[in-house]
Amino acid sequence: MEHLKKLGDEALAAGHQLAVGVVDSSLIDKDAPFSPEVPLDLKKSMPDLMDRFAFVWPGSKPKDANPEDHAVWLLDNTAFRAPEDEETRKLLNLAPDSHPTWLVEYVAAYFIRNSGRDVSKFVGFIAEKLNIDGNDEGTMSLISHRLQPFLDTVLPNHLVQIKIQKTQEQTLGASSLQGISSQILPLNIEAKPVSVTSQPFASFPVVPPTAGISNTTAFAEPEGWAIISDIDDTIKITQTPSRIGILHNTFAEPQPKAVAGMPELYAHMDKALQQPAFFYLSASPYNLYPFLKDFRNSFYPHGTILLRDASWQNLGGLISSLTQGTQAYKAARIVHIHSWLPRRKLVCLGDSTQRDPEAYGESARRFPGWIHKIFIRKVTGIAGMDEKDKNSDERFEKAFEGLPRDLWYVFENPAELGEMVDELAGNSS
Repeated sequence: MEHLKKLGDEALAAGHQLAVGVVDSSLIDKDAPFSPEVPLDLKKSMPDLMDRFAFVWPGSKPKDANPEDHAVWLLDNTAFRAPEDEETRKLLNLAPDSHPTWLVEYVAAYFIRNSGRDVSKFVGFIAEKLNIDGNDEGTMSLISHRLQPFLDTVLPNHLVQIKIQKTQEQTLGASSLQGISSQILPLNIEAKPVSVTSQPFASFPVVPPTAGISNTTAFAEPEGWAIISDIDDTIKITQTPSRIGILHNTFAEPQPKAVAGMPELYAHMDKALQQPAFFYLSASPYNLYPFLKDFRNSFYPHGTILLRDASWQNLGGLISSLTQGTQAYKAARIVHIHSWLPRRKLVCLGDSTQRDPEAYGESARRFPGWIHKIFIRKVTGIAGMDEKDKNSDERFEKAFEGLPRDLWYVFENPAELGEMVDELAGNSS
């Protein structure tokens, strides 16, 4: 009987995935234009996520999310002064008669709580790939915890009411087919605070701790410095060229490792550049937000974490997200940051494993004079990485073609950059 039940469950899951694929797949892809395809060889080697997307009846009205059944994450963000020029106001979809003091992009992720099935199967798969003893309860539990956001069904077509600094309420949503809502909202705050906090499920008197993640909004004036930083293999060891490295450092490493010397460099930049606005721009999927937020809080200055949409239904999508189409995704997000803070002076940091040099070079040519320095970490010693090609002078010269040679610098030891940061700070004073 147990065997028959298992077969029945598998048939239902396959039928659910087929229904979602037939009715919603093109719309899911449209909602996530920068979500990469999973290569066939990778898809065959990784398990499918049968229940990742919920079926949505066409034309159905949005519903309110509730903390008894759902989880909503509010991602940290950065508020900026509302622009006056018409071109930027149009880009931000501001009405002609709207003149708020502050604007901020609220991004929220919606899930059906504890809806992921067959967790043990996926944990076992990763443990086997990483040669982890199945009797190692601590590591198996860690893998299960990190996997849960990939297995829980996303919650489309829902709204959530949030409370901002315990005084204002706003409604977010409706969530997209991939369970994400993103919108620019006004903040009716006259004086500039250091930060404000927002909580989901404002209309509910009791919210279980596992039902939501609150966010912190930092405030950035138009002038000053800002940092755009990659995460994986720039400030955090991920080993993106290695599939096994990605799985290990994402799911089985108890404490994610910072790249040696980078926390000290970022602390120095925070002080020397007088608390710049930090943006951590990663190609990691949004399912990793709690994991990456904890990592940032442990090692680096507070800042907005910008993550990638995800429309795939196979665990191989995690690897594709980190390795496919990263230049177009990052360049598009940098356009948004420029629309928020066009008068800030930018420092960009990335690494040589993927397309950070190309994304930053493209952005520097698109916005002349906005980016004041680009630092690229030369990564070595990772299995599967073509170091000769990735770290070649020809690659960097092509990526930064047409830009001043002193705009960009390739480094191996972060200690090399301290004096350069001081020089930037001195030139701006």
